[in-house]
Amino acid sequence: QLQKDLEEVKELLTKATRKRVCDVLVAEKHRLEMEIKNQPPPKPKDAVEEEKSSLGGYTVKINNYGWDQSDKFVKIYISLNGVQKLPAENVQVNFTERSFDLLVKNLNGKNYTMTFNNLLKPISVEGSSRKIKTDTILVMCKKKREEKWDCLTQVEKESKEKEKAAYDTTDPSEGLMNILKKMYAEGDDEMKRTINKAWVESREKQYKGDIPMDI
Repeated sequence: QLQKDLEEVKELLTKATRKRVCDVLVAEKHRLEMEIKNQPPPKPKDAVEEEKSSLGGYTVKINNYGWDQSDKFVKIYISLNGVQKLPAENVQVNFTERSFDLLVKNLNGKNYTMTFNNLLKPISVEGSSRKIKTDTILVMCKKKREEKWDCLTQVEKESKEKEKAAYDTTDPSEGLMNILKKMYAEGDDEMKRTINKAWVESREKQYKGDIPMDI
């Protein structure tokens, strides 16, 4: 998903002509490249095969879960009958700053996995943990900043934004404006000032045909 965003920003860069718009897109391109770089590297093929062979049985992907949050934690609840009977080491959760994956080994002859990539906001790896309760696993993601999350992942947020958007993005200029709106909503004060100037210049170009003005 991040790679697709990066490709779209690169494409818009080739079409943008205004300096400020180009500057904003370059900044977004750099941010996306850094986020992609910080993602956990894929496991070597040999390690993956070794892990699969050590698991035995077959693996079920978990799709159903519930979640809520407090000021300090995002909490994900996964229901698995009898999970409390397993040895603690059979329930493994690996955290990164923007993801976590769960592996439950040999529960009634099956293995269960769940992966969340591109969490909406950064979490503290050291402060995150998991708890095993009766028929339930609770994954506790420690927030780096005490703020409300509207959803769990960046993909969910983008999906909601697309549903709400009533814009026709077949025109590249409209697509550019939508990218700027998203960046404005998520950016800091300096980014917002830059985008405001770019927005004004874009509107001047639209209404005046980009005709130079004698001042």
